[in-house]
Amino acid sequence: MPDDCRTARFRIDKMDCPIEEELIRGKLESIPGVLALDFNLLERELAVHHLLPDPTAFIAALEKLEMDPVILSDTKSPPHPRATTPQKKLLLAAGGIAATGAEIISYSTGRDDSWGVILLAIISILAAGLPTMKKGWIALKNMALNIYFLMSLAVAGAVATGKWPEAAMVLFLFAIAEAIEVLSLDRVRRGISGLSAMAPETAETWMEGIWKSLPVADVKEGMKIRIKTGSRVPLDARILSGWVAVNQSPVTGESLPVDKAQGDELYAGSIITDGVVEATVTAVAQESTLARIAAALQNAQSQRAPTQRLVERFAHYYTPVVVAFAVAVAVVPPLFLGGFWDKWFYEALVILVIACPCALVISTPVTVASGIAAAARHGILIKGGGYLENGRLIKALALDKTGTLTTGKPELTDISTFAVIPEDEALLIAASLDEQSAHPVARALVSEWRRRGASSLFSVEEFSVMNGNGAQGKIGGKIWKIGNKRFLASSGLLSETVAKEISRLESEGKTVATLFSEKEVAAVFGLADCVRSESREAVRMLDALKVKTVILTGDNPAAASRVAVASGISEFRDSLMPEEKEAAIREIRNIYGFTGMVGDGINDTPALAGADIGFAMGAAGSDSAVETADVAVMDDDLRKIAVFIRLSRRCVTVLKQNISLAIGIKVLFLILAMTGDATLWMAVFADTGASLLVVSNGLRLFNHPAGS
Repeated sequence: MPDDCRTARFRIDKMDCPIEEELIRGKLESIPGVLALDFNLLERELAVHHLLPDPTAFIAALEKLEMDPVILSDTKSPPHPRATTPQKKLLLAAGGIAATGAEIISYSTGRDDSWGVILLAIISILAAGLPTMKKGWIALKNMALNIYFLMSLAVAGAVATGKWPEAAMVLFLFAIAEAIEVLSLDRVRRGISGLSAMAPETAETWMEGIWKSLPVADVKEGMKIRIKTGSRVPLDARILSGWVAVNQSPVTGESLPVDKAQGDELYAGSIITDGVVEATVTAVAQESTLARIAAALQNAQSQRAPTQRLVERFAHYYTPVVVAFAVAVAVVPPLFLGGFWDKWFYEALVILVIACPCALVISTPVTVASGIAAAARHGILIKGGGYLENGRLIKALALDKTGTLTTGKPELTDISTFAVIPEDEALLIAASLDEQSAHPVARALVSEWRRRGASSLFSVEEFSVMNGNGAQGKIGGKIWKIGNKRFLASSGLLSETVAKEISRLESEGKTVATLFSEKEVAAVFGLADCVRSESREAVRMLDALKVKTVILTGDNPAAASRVAVASGISEFRDSLMPEEKEAAIREIRNIYGFTGMVGDGINDTPALAGADIGFAMGAAGSDSAVETADVAVMDDDLRKIAVFIRLSRRCVTVLKQNISLAIGIKVLFLILAMTGDATLWMAVFADTGASLLVVSNGLRLFNHPAGS
């Protein structure tokens, strides 16, 4: 898009059928300055990308189509109107009663053209069918072959041939089926909207020395807020004080509450199940994790999946071909085969009703949107229908090691003492020295001491950091030092026994820290970036799906081998620079086929971009991951990659089922029409009934369980 491109967004609540998109597209694309149109059928929204100074021309064009557009701002969209109102229900009921009465009188008298039948039929048509006839007239004025035009034409033909009861019943049945279809689409819409409308509208904020309730839109970054048990977190924030158990399932899909304390992040939309905290806001409402999820879901719906594009191309040619065929059915037999005009005209009307590909066109967006919504419920953010469809093609999956298969931070795995002091005392001294250090190895030793719940740390005097080596300090009048192998060697205490133990730990891919005094070595600590508890299960799940897994890491061979063995992966490539990971992706694709890449860091970006599908791990709270990944796993659970692949396979199965249903029903009723066994009301079921079937089938994906 050019730099001076503008975008106007509209809500069009009368955009009921996918075919109406063509009506709007034909009207707006003829306006000079229009660059592109993005339709979101489920949300009934239209984005016009243009070069005009204002959207006046688009509003006028849409109003000529009687679409009643509502301009949307960049902030929160207005709520959708109710799918059914008491007035609509009353009119439908009146139309149904009148149509049924007309059928009863017709059946009992054997006449379709008595005054009683005609009067009741007219009442039914005006009560239940007037909106359809009005839309049919709009379509006729704009030369659009949509369902409303075809239905209106068929009803007009039925009236012209004196079949008043059937004309009334057809319109009533169509109105009922359309209402049910709208309710079904609203269910998908509510499901998706519900995922992005989790945050409360107000936040308890500290202002002027007291707690005040403010609209979240007015809360700025850096303000202090308080969240209590049972409340939803209003904005992304970092805990200042207190402890809470948090249900993060709306954001990450985690099934169990997570304990959080000072320094931990809270995500907007999460639910505090226990505890009270004060926290500092880290992102305003429009930039929160929840807002980014909502934006990604919105964009995902407007992107057409491959099957949807294929179906729409097919539908573009299907309708005019069938309409031409209906004209031939009405004309050819009477002229050349000696058939009766009224009989073949009626069969042509039946074919016209069948001609609209509404069921076929709507089957794909409903199915894909349901799949995207189901994934979001499990903490998997899919950036478009194409990725959901293509996930089933994955034959190989490359995985970054650090932060993806592993926790991304060192943990203490080994303590080797040398008879100077016992193991617990060695760890206590090491933790006391490291308590003042921010180095990851130091933090790991302190964390392990605290995890064991032992006594308080020693007081350290004369503490100093030895840059690049370690730290030292005086404990109980004795100088202790902790650091790497080089620090120990410089002190002249690296004996053969200690060197052998250090070599053993390093050969296992572990980081080594040594604790020693001025006279002797007390202990050697082995630390490793440990494999996540769920990684091995995730690899087993991928193996069951026949997906080859390969580790790509910049780490050394020993560390890569250790993680590969622990996670159950047979192939790894080590010592890779970021650009070399991208080259590795190409090699893996050449060997195995369609390849995905899973990573969590900036250094993984080239490989993520080079893969057929890029997966970002731990995307919750990360600005870049949600924006750049094709698929974002909101927490760090690698098992969700297998869930995504299974969902993709299930989605494509449902798409095939829906396309088969839609086309199969059309073909069946076309055959019945040609043999004279189909009626107009049967044709209504062939069209709207098929739409209801495919919508209902697509909706089943919305409840797709994580474990299936």
